[in-house]
Amino acid sequence: MNKNCAICGKTSTLITPRNKLRGKYNPAEKKRKYPNLQWVLLSSDKTRIKACAKCIKTIAKLKKK
Repeated sequence: MNKNCAICGKTSTLITPRNKLRGKYNPAEKKRKYPNLQWVLLSSDKTRIKACAKCIKTIAKLKKK
């Protein structure tokens, strides 16, 4: 199962959180952050795609106009 947006291509990113203890930053494990993907039914050709929340909001705004 792909973990990327079918519209904009947004994928996961690797982050490094910083733990501060007694005024010093300690090394922390790297984490992978994933986009907020949802299944969306396209009205044009009735297919389901995975799209990120930002793209879903943009589609909703374009439908209103």
